[in-house]
Amino acid sequence: MITLRPAHQRGHANHGWLDSYHTFSFADYYDPRYMGVSHLRVINDDTVAPGAGFDTHGHTDMEIISYVLSGALQHKDSMGHGSIIRAGEVQRMSAGRGIRHSEFNASNTAPVNFLQIWIVPNVSGIEPGYEQKDFAAELPGRLCLVASPDGRDGALTLHQDARVYAGKPENGQMLHHNLDPTRTAYVHVARGRLELNGNIMQAGDGASISGETAIRLTGEDQAEVLLFDLP
Repeated sequence: MITLRPAHQRGHANHGWLDSYHTFSFADYYDPRYMGVSHLRVINDDTVAPGAGFDTHGHTDMEIISYVLSGALQHKDSMGHGSIIRAGEVQRMSAGRGIRHSEFNASNTAPVNFLQIWIVPNVSGIEPGYEQKDFAAELPGRLCLVASPDGRDGALTLHQDARVYAGKPENGQMLHHNLDPTRTAYVHVARGRLELNGNIMQAGDGASISGETAIRLTGEDQAEVLLFDLP
């Protein structure tokens, strides 16, 4: 079964410096029908104005993934990490027993657009952790594993039985992913347009998937997609 989540139905908040769309309930947006899928709790599509950003704030017991679509995001945290994340790069931060961090647009002239993703971990109170990797060269024409429980194939490591894939199918190209029908999947179209098992999806659309054995993604209009394989 495939249940579509159209982009225009998402929560939306525009704070001037931040324009954010919420796939699931977040902050002032609350809808009991959309509290997440399996252990996937948050997908926020954030555009931050030049020179602006999120001041230092704290998190606990959450796997936080930042996926930059355009521009550059500057990160600093209480573990002493400082980095800039650019398009095609993915960052995983395990908040564990507590971490504080800030995120700012690294540019004073151009906006930064990124997805912030939260996955509920299967352990709590652990030592906070951080990873960042550039997958830009691996995304075109395939589904690339960017995060998994065991960090296989160079993926970032998650504290949850979840696998995150990202890809940029060529126009007309079909990407295929086998799915255990006892598991759940979620597809988020980050850019462009694609066809998911016969369903046309636009940028910002999502789809929860259960009871299926295969996912077929056919790209259109320079599509970029994230696929979450979840328990």
